[in-house]
Amino acid sequence: MIERLPERVRTPAVARAVVSPSALILAGAGTAVAIVGGLPVLAAAGVGALCWAARIALAVPRRGGEERIDPWRVGEPWRSFVRDAQAAQRHFETTCARTPPGPLRDHLVTLGRRLGEGVTECWRVARQGDALERAWDQLDVAGIKRELSDVRDQARGDTKERAVKALQSQLDSAARIQRVALDARDRLRVLNAQLDEAVARAVELSVNASDLSGLSPLAEDVDSLVGELESLRQGLVEASGQPGTPGASGAPGSAATS
Repeated sequence: MIERLPERVRTPAVARAVVSPSALILAGAGTAVAIVGGLPVLAAAGVGALCWAARIALAVPRRGGEERIDPWRVGEPWRSFVRDAQAAQRHFETTCARTPPGPLRDHLVTLGRRLGEGVTECWRVARQGDALERAWDQLDVAGIKRELSDVRDQARGDTKERAVKALQSQLDSAARIQRVALDARDRLRVLNAQLDEAVARAVELSVNASDLSGLSPLAEDVDSLVGELESLRQGLVEASGQPGTPGASGAPGSAATS
């Protein structure tokens, strides 16, 4: 029954709240007040239970506007990266649910929240990378190259110099956008593989609930992984000329900077 509860409810804080003195006092006080108010014993007990449940609810972490991840909003290969990350997260959550209650499970639940942040960052990177590639497609590099060739062959004087400079600037921007997007593809592919590796290590640890020695190195590696994802996403934001807000999206302009 407990394993069917949402992950954010299955936390040590909620477990402590269930048997905390404050929860029991609230339940008793609520029952007493209801009895004094003339309610039947069963109804009074129900009031006490509601007071107890209200205390438990205060310990449940708030969602805080969770970001919706939808791989189908981006093209390939970004979609596959996001789906792979989601699959790794589901595998990890299954492992947590099957781990017996205790210190190991508590640590895995905490680690799972950090992994969830990594999956969200993977989604943000995918959105930024997809936006960059769409912008590159819109630049019509082949058309710019043809126009540049025509200008060099036909234009004269100062007009030729300014036109060549403007067209070459567009090609340089397109090259930077393409280079950043391809680099992001390669890095995200590696980080996804590292995410899968972290989940595999967590599964291995869950087999032996008495051995907690591998948790600290795993937590450090996951922190490093999420940090790299955040850095990659921020680099894409800067390359696309967008504000550095999480999950920013949209096609960047042609004046990407290196």
